[in-house]
Amino acid sequence: MRMQRRYAGIGTLLAITMLITACTPGSSGTPGGSAAASGGAGTPIDTGAGLCREVGDLTGVQPTPPAASGTSDAKIGVVTDVGTLDDKNFNEYSYLGATQGATAIGAADPRAIVTQNSADYAKNIQTLIDDDFNLIVTVGFALGAATLKAAKDNPDVHFLGVDQFQGDGSTPGAGLDNYESVIFNEAQAGYLAGIVAASITQSKHIAAIGGSGTIPPVVNYMRGYENGAHSVDPDVTVDLKFVSNDLTVAFNDPTTGKSFADQFLEQNDDVDVMFQVAGKTGNGILQSVEEAGIYGIGVDVDQWQSTHDQAECIVTSAEKHLTTAVQEGIIAFAGGSPRSENVFYGADNDGIGVGPYYQFDGTVITDAIKTAVQDAFDGMASGDVDPCKPSGLCYAGKEDKGT
Repeated sequence: MRMQRRYAGIGTLLAITMLITACTPGSSGTPGGSAAASGGAGTPIDTGAGLCREVGDLTGVQPTPPAASGTSDAKIGVVTDVGTLDDKNFNEYSYLGATQGATAIGAADPRAIVTQNSADYAKNIQTLIDDDFNLIVTVGFALGAATLKAAKDNPDVHFLGVDQFQGDGSTPGAGLDNYESVIFNEAQAGYLAGIVAASITQSKHIAAIGGSGTIPPVVNYMRGYENGAHSVDPDVTVDLKFVSNDLTVAFNDPTTGKSFADQFLEQNDDVDVMFQVAGKTGNGILQSVEEAGIYGIGVDVDQWQSTHDQAECIVTSAEKHLTTAVQEGIIAFAGGSPRSENVFYGADNDGIGVGPYYQFDGTVITDAIKTAVQDAFDGMASGDVDPCKPSGLCYAGKEDKGT
């Protein structure tokens, strides 16, 4: 199975539009290596703890763009979670999936409504309905209730909800033909990241900072990370902290993310690996990682590319293949076989993985570490490895307070 996918980084909505023909999700059959080390890549940087390494001339692979197959009159709209479209993470790469899906089916470019306040979820969805959009992508767990209601009220519109599990109490099993929920096994991706972290720590003290302990995907990433680390070394200390239950602060405030991480690292100066699970707020956490000169692990997408200013410290990223999942949903809709209810992505269908190791490959990331990650991936794909064990503390319907 392939664990790594590469996505071209994009910084603004303009850049997304310009790069549609150059930035399609791809994959590599060999973990870690996407470009030859050159131009000083891999040279240690004498900042802080001194663990970061020069990027040199390394660049990410530009995958093959999607080929249009005919034309489609599908009218595709996207409602993001609170934040920005260029968050270098969840909103941006889900939107990229919609854009690439539109390209693949020969439809017009999607329209995006960027949510500024969580109170506006339903209003933003309704705006697209009123403008006769017949395929609406809503991005994020928090939009689940509003998306379900809209799907019930508008049976002629197809809804694709990212991270909106149907059947958890808040979004009861809708059984609606016009509503599909794309679900990722974040605990699996976190588990792989935890194996990497526990394998490279020198202090035996690692950490993860998440946006909010009320959001299931965040909790699952972090508890998987904890379990993956302890599968390597039960004696590794794993700190799990959350920024805020105010979702704007938790996921759209890089300034707060940096100050939160700065304070944490001042109080825990032996932490030498940090996993960020906080969306755009996490971009600030990675800035703190860079200043401290410690190893960083990105989330959702290949953040070595998407937050390239901090690439010198980003060892890998725990990925869920957002772009692919959204694109596949759009293609199925246009092909006359729209998906419904929960659609799961995990190790068994290459829906999650870890990003390339770039300048750390072959030095910090040894063949033994890569083998351990691959073995765990294969074990999760077959069902033999449970990323929620031994702690048993993946999301359980209530706020996670961390450690």
